[in-house]
Amino acid sequence: MQQDSQSPIIIAMTGASGAAYGLRLLECVLAAGRPVYFMVSKAAQMVLATETDLDIPARPAEMERWLTDYYQAKKGQLSVFGREQWMAPVASGSHTASHMVVCPCTTGTLSAIAQGSSDNLIERAADVMIKEKRGLVMVVRETPFSTIHLENMLRLAQAGATILPANPGFYQQPESIDDLVDFVVARILDHIDVSHSLLPRWGNHVQEIQK
Repeated sequence: MQQDSQSPIIIAMTGASGAAYGLRLLECVLAAGRPVYFMVSKAAQMVLATETDLDIPARPAEMERWLTDYYQAKKGQLSVFGREQWMAPVASGSHTASHMVVCPCTTGTLSAIAQGSSDNLIERAADVMIKEKRGLVMVVRETPFSTIHLENMLRLAQAGATILPANPGFYQQPESIDDLVDFVVARILDHIDVSHSLLPRWGNHVQEIQK
């Protein structure tokens, strides 16, 4: 299936630490004008409550309205789906989304997707992206990695997924946590074909620092 620059992006947040990565990614994709299919695991809702001061509703319809208002998205631009909402577009290969990002991604979710278990909508959506040979980015947030984690990453990489651990760089001389978050989100945006200006490109960073 051919996608265009306005095809939807699927974003799923799971229960690893690093909610800021997922929220910043959502903000940037919406700001770029792309439609978003959004899913949040139950564990991710607990992490959001722990790591942020945001009072994001748990019910999908209420979350959709809250996030649309919070990020000033266009009406209908954001669609939030429940974990067992099997009639959602992302459960079928007939949808037109070009890329999916699991951010942050737990090693449990990594394992489930690597095994093709599809026990919830996030896992099924990722399975669809693999079988349809579309872009799947796994922003794994764990350290250290066990042999099992590494084997699951290899299996998914061999199936066509991009393994993009949340490892920020420091050559841009970050001054805040937001700068570190933006480094990772910028790399994700590059892999899902969403334009951004979050940080200078390599080769240009020295000129930016010297200004």
